[in-house]
Amino acid sequence: MKKLIVYGVMGLVSIILIVWLGLPILLTRFGLHPHYRTPEMHLEGRKALIVVTSHDKLGESGKATGVFASEMTAPYYAFLDSGMNVEIASIQGGPVPIEPVSVRWPIASRPDRRFLRDSVFQSKVANSSKIGLVDMSAYDIVFLAGGWGAAYDFAQSDELGDQISAAYANGSVLGGVCHGPLGLLNARDTDGSALVAGRHLTAVTDKQIAELGIQFTPKHPERDLRAAGALFESESAFRDFFANHVVVDGTLVTGQNQNSGTETAVEMMKQLMASSNREDS
Repeated sequence: MKKLIVYGVMGLVSIILIVWLGLPILLTRFGLHPHYRTPEMHLEGRKALIVVTSHDKLGESGKATGVFASEMTAPYYAFLDSGMNVEIASIQGGPVPIEPVSVRWPIASRPDRRFLRDSVFQSKVANSSKIGLVDMSAYDIVFLAGGWGAAYDFAQSDELGDQISAAYANGSVLGGVCHGPLGLLNARDTDGSALVAGRHLTAVTDKQIAELGIQFTPKHPERDLRAAGALFESESAFRDFFANHVVVDGTLVTGQNQNSGTETAVEMMKQLMASSNREDS
């Protein structure tokens, strides 16, 4: 009898371990947080700014939300590991709200787990700069991180639009993923036209929003970017949560969702190096 109990406990523990270790791997196989190797780049002395939401509640549900962690952590480490100085800014400044589920098993990505061990990065997130107090045009790269919170304060911020316009006019490489490109909606080209009009880009799809059942947010990236004249592109999967797509349109680089963070950051750095080479020639 004792042996049966011991074998039963051992079997249960084995099943728990298999699920605990195996589910994240299975989700990655489906397309969540695909492993994307950052090529060796040397951008020492260059500056990147990651812009995140300050909104922390999902509609009237009262559920906590904010930036989807990997949409901040993946580009941060891609930039940092390439030698760049990386700072964090938010709409209101101060502590950045993080979507709770995004830093928990089985969703948390490798960059997320690295963030949870990184006191320097955590300090930047706890003390983010207010967007009105930074000069975005002084940064080589400006990355707009997404998450449900951005649906409530990115497109609603004229200040963010003005900052993005100034950065673009000064030659900064602009980009973002998921809900992040909503921050481009109020930005203007140097001729005063909407920055996204006629530009190829991507962001979270209407299909993904519908599949997740969160259609009550005030802004939807695909819908609102198309309405502003953007040439919207995307990929699809049996659930778009597992899809991935990155679009490069000159110095504007966008990624479809949380799976696109590292690749989008890498493409932005490639555009930065290309523009630097053109200036030097």
